[in-house]
Amino acid sequence: MPTYHSGRHELGQNFLTDRRTVTAVVDLVARTEGPILEIGAGDGALTLPLQSLDRPLTAVEVSLRNVHRLRRRLSPETAVVHADFLCYRLPSTPHALVGNLPFDQTTAMLRRILHAERWTSAVLLVQWEVARRRAAVGGATMMTAQWWPWYEFELAARVPASAFTPSPGVDGGLFTITRRPVPLVEPRLRSRYRDFVHAVFTGRGHGLHQILARVVSGPERAAARRWLAGQGFRGVPLPRDLSAAQWAELFAIVDGPSARGGGKRGGRR
Repeated sequence: MPTYHSGRHELGQNFLTDRRTVTAVVDLVARTEGPILEIGAGDGALTLPLQSLDRPLTAVEVSLRNVHRLRRRLSPETAVVHADFLCYRLPSTPHALVGNLPFDQTTAMLRRILHAERWTSAVLLVQWEVARRRAAVGGATMMTAQWWPWYEFELAARVPASAFTPSPGVDGGLFTITRRPVPLVEPRLRSRYRDFVHAVFTGRGHGLHQILARVVSGPERAAARRWLAGQGFRGVPLPRDLSAAQWAELFAIVDGPSARGGGKRGGRR
């Protein structure tokens, strides 16, 4: 394994310098398919070992200084692009994403990734709490629930702050996002589904029973009440307690026939 120098704390970047974490990231990327696009290559701590996978590799880096350094150190077959990922046009063919995301731009970058169309898998290193929330550890957040019908989120590992240089004030978290081959909700209904999730998460009431009574109207209200009663929750369920499949089922009930037919669904019991 090559040695990486610490670099500078440029543009919010905390350079990854822990070899075990580098190996863990590369191992996860090895399970994906297609060309690889790295977000924020920095000093090349991930880029160099990613070359061993013998797949087309593009490294996107915002720092021109790092770009020049990378081009001297990397194989000529690896493309190094000087660009801000938030403005970079992603490939129009299937590919995998990987990146140690700048902690101060994590939310913006995640939104950019989730709105993009062609990538199939993403291996991302972010703040620990962000990774936990995206993977719905301890309950789903609104953002995770809004994207669940189209993506699976999985927490892979906690990464200590000491794995980075400079060392940030919080630990990192390694997690993966995989595009579902068959979505739980039809993509054409994405806007309505996301509005529904927002309405439930921000709705007034003590638990889902009261929230849905206010959010859902007409004959669908009684259907949603019967569905909720059949889920077998213990105590008072909250929006965070619903699984991806349950969100899709509930949306199909309240949105009527237009929401049905997105794929096979089975609620968590």
